[in-house]
Amino acid sequence: MSVFHRFRLRRRGGWLQSPFVWVLGVACLLEISFHAAQYRVPIPPRELDAPFYTSCQEPVTDGPRENAAIVMLARNEEVEKAARSVRSIEERFNRWFKYPIVFLNDGPWSDEFIRTLNASTSAPTFFENVPKEQWTFPSWMDKNAAQASIKDQGDRGILYAGKETYHHMCRFFSGSFYTIEALKKYKWYWRLEPDVEFSCSITYDPFVEMARHKKVYGFTISLWEEKRTCPSLFREVSDWKEAQAIPSSTLWNAGVDASWVPWPFRSLMSWFSHRDSAGDGWNLCHYWSNFEIADLDFFRDKKYQDLYQHLEHSGGFYFERWGDAAVHSLAVNMLAEPHQVHHFADIGYRHDWYYQCPANAPGGQLPESNTLNEVQSKWAGEISGGVGCRCDCDGRRNRNHASYCLNKLKAPNTANRPWSTWLLSFIF
Repeated sequence: MSVFHRFRLRRRGGWLQSPFVWVLGVACLLEISFHAAQYRVPIPPRELDAPFYTSCQEPVTDGPRENAAIVMLARNEEVEKAARSVRSIEERFNRWFKYPIVFLNDGPWSDEFIRTLNASTSAPTFFENVPKEQWTFPSWMDKNAAQASIKDQGDRGILYAGKETYHHMCRFFSGSFYTIEALKKYKWYWRLEPDVEFSCSITYDPFVEMARHKKVYGFTISLWEEKRTCPSLFREVSDWKEAQAIPSSTLWNAGVDASWVPWPFRSLMSWFSHRDSAGDGWNLCHYWSNFEIADLDFFRDKKYQDLYQHLEHSGGFYFERWGDAAVHSLAVNMLAEPHQVHHFADIGYRHDWYYQCPANAPGGQLPESNTLNEVQSKWAGEISGGVGCRCDCDGRRNRNHASYCLNKLKAPNTANRPWSTWLLSFIF
């Protein structure tokens, strides 16, 4: 080997032998580890969010009720889908509890819709309209520019982003929904969508249990958000959080993936979408808001309404396609305590092709109950560890979607966590 080649090899590996490089490398690793540790979600000493009940109950048909309503946003052409949802919740829950159902529409109701939906439930019904000013572009916004942006989003194939009315809906559910005149007299709501199905009997009152356990938000399914719909949303929310000096809770940290880029280069990551000003990222996990049982006063509170006004004036409901599920989720994770959020693991629910299917609780189906037998006399098999009541879906497969987001968002309340959640956090 020539002297020249030996010289090149020594130079090529020489930097690895430098003490300075090793010290710098170790310092970077320590700094990264320390930074990531700030977002670690500690394991609680016990389960903090168990199901309210883990078996069938005899429905208390004459017990106290909360000031609550089931709420559906629908249109006349969705009459059959709306009726299917109402018949399902009637059979599985509301035949015993008789909570009023408020129907909202951005236009006038047809006689057919009113007649069909009244025939689908034994509960009181109210057919209300969304005020025009709450289902349109904000008065300060350049409407032509917003419509051009919506068309461009649709041309780029962003999910639902080419539909103007979808933007109106997301904006409505993110803000003025909570203060609309039709809901002002209620404290609690259960959001119901057209074309959903409940596959288990709900034999207790979720509103009463939410109030008794001091919960503010309940959900069934958690998914990843479609990242192209809201590239700047997390930055807007996190900037507002920082400006308001709101401390990070374990629930907020459960939605954040700490950056593994070392200081001082970490802040450069803030130029990318779904990042805060420090360069840390949102993992895109959100509560699927087509099912939610929640405290209206939580969203009517000044903090949430101030956040909504901040988001409203940023323009992202139209110049991007911010979904109400993502807005609700980031707000809940920021403003609620972990113990105030409840996962309804015992409710069987399907919307579109996504579903949650609890296994039936062994020995907990009350086969002797005449009240429950009026609804159904057959149900799926019982499985050890099941929490469902007379579910007719196959509880051997609890859900047909990845459980990563569910496990991440439940982590602050969960003592027994699957190892896969920790591993996948390095991948996504």
